[in-house]
Amino acid sequence: MHAAPLTSPRLQRVLAVLKDGRPHTTRQIVRAAGVCAVNSCIAELRQNGAEIACTRERRKDRLICRYTMTKGPRDA
Repeated sequence: MHAAPLTSPRLQRVLAVLKDGRPHTTRQIVRAAGVCAVNSCIAELRQNGAEIACTRERRKDRLICRYTMTKGPRDA
């Protein structure tokens, strides 16, 4: 997979949400950053050197994912 550069506006918006180091659900990231494919953005940020943990929680029939950035990407 080829990651977009960190100058990508889409990745910059996701990065801005995650920079606080707190966990954010997929829905929170979609709404705050205006992106649809959160998992793809996370994968691209990881390829650019970011360390982002993902926790999953099952609530009845829903899976809730929370992403927490513990280290920013290179050159960010």
